[in-house]
Amino acid sequence: MIKPISLMPGSKIAIISPSSGLPYLFPEIYELGLKNLSEVLGFEIVEMPTSRMSSDELYNNPQLRASDINDCFKDESIKGMITSIGGYESIRILPYLDTEAILNHPKFIMGFSDATTFLSYLNQLGLVTFYGPSVMAGLAQIRSLPYEFTEHLKSMLLSNQFPYRYFPYDKWTNGYKDWSDRETLGECQEFHENKKGWAFLQGASVVQGYLWGGCIEVLEFMKSTVYWPSEAFWKDRILFFETSEEKPSPMEVGSMLRNYGMQGIFSQINGIILGRAKDYSDEEKLNLNEIVLSVVKDEFSADHVPIIVDFDFGHTDPKINIALRGKGRIKS
Repeated sequence: MIKPISLMPGSKIAIISPSSGLPYLFPEIYELGLKNLSEVLGFEIVEMPTSRMSSDELYNNPQLRASDINDCFKDESIKGMITSIGGYESIRILPYLDTEAILNHPKFIMGFSDATTFLSYLNQLGLVTFYGPSVMAGLAQIRSLPYEFTEHLKSMLLSNQFPYRYFPYDKWTNGYKDWSDRETLGECQEFHENKKGWAFLQGASVVQGYLWGGCIEVLEFMKSTVYWPSEAFWKDRILFFETSEEKPSPMEVGSMLRNYGMQGIFSQINGIILGRAKDYSDEEKLNLNEIVLSVVKDEFSADHVPIIVDFDFGHTDPKINIALRGKGRIKS
């Protein structure tokens, strides 16, 4: 395990755009996120060259996007990185990452969704990485989200609290109001009461393992590439998966999980955590739970693997920040 250096108020945080150019299209919500990072969390902000580039420029220059990450790790004044937003093809930057420099200068790096590619890959190499909010999706909405979200971020990013205990948020939302409307900038869509909290589909014993995962659709991009984990990697892992705004059907999610079963992964891992599925109806969530249990338990006889659903991370808000390679403990 290669731990990043600790952050503190005043730490210099670099903003990177390794996927899409939404800061170029929606500068107001992007700048609100920067303002919150500075005023609420107390960081000093550094915008890297790609941070405000258009989507076309970013798409045509994967090496440039990777260079921003490499430069951040090499710059001693920069203590961490946060992505501006997600996207869909950051996997193209992986060949250009200077992994030697990155591992020799370990630093905080956080994002979600398409950031799954480099967060999961660098984590395989040993670096602790963080699956959490981005500038435009989560941080720009801090003042509209429950107070507990801000406290969670401060505890995770600015303290050395250990062990850290996760709790369900009292309410959640599927997304944000129109980013082009300045009157509602930074506000969220309707909130829903989180009456049931997290639910166990199966599992009654206490287990622990090393956390690894991300957006389940993005992980599909990595399978059968050199950036996919080796067979030995999966032992004692707790996998966490969430779905994107593309809203894959419950059957599609089941097909993705089936692939893990066919790799023999369910016989090695110690648990599965599923994030709350964005924009799913109650009926779709029930269908998803049935399919997940059918695949893991019935098709691959992995009834020993605890499965938690409706966890507060991913594409709904507020988001829990998860440390990849952190040691997690699950108790039903």
